Amino acid sequence: MPPKFDPTASQTIFVRVRGGKIANAATLAPKVGPLGLSPKKVGEDIAKATSDWKDLRITVKVEIQNRQTKFEVVPSAASLIIKALNEPPRESKAKGEHTKHNGNISFGDVLGIAKVMRSRSMAKDYLGTVREVVGSCVSVGCTIGGESPKAVLAKINSGEIEVEEP
Repeated sequence: MPPKFDPTASQTIFVRVRGGKIANAATLAPKVGPLGLSPKKVGEDIAKATSDWKDLRITVKVEIQNRQTKFEVVPSAASLIIKALNEPPRESKAKGEHTKHNGNISFGDVLGIAKVMRSRSMAKDYLGTVREVVGSCVSVGCTIGGESPKAVLAKINSGEIEVEEP
């Protein structure tokens, strides 16, 4: 027989949702149901917590202790880049279609995103984190200061652009 459920124990759940929208109760039920929480209520609370990330796929960290929930948004580099592009919200398209983001962000935005991502980065130093964010700009499809992200990466590697620790 499994051990009895301890309500004072702290549980952490990570959920990937579309910002500002109510998470599907059917996907939340197996995760929060055994902890004594209503999946519908948790989904509505997640929608409130992610209201400023409209239509972006983000990860939400849900901490549950004594049937009380705390929500923390854990954005990826790509979602931070797309948010920095300030694109207007789009209508949801058919599943499987990829959206092209052909905007432009400044190098200062890249440095700010790298500062946010530094704690979760696998790079040894801040310069490596900046390179990771520039690589994410390649995959998102945006430009940095009007230049291709690959050209900016080449300038960083050659020393033309100097990156200092924040």
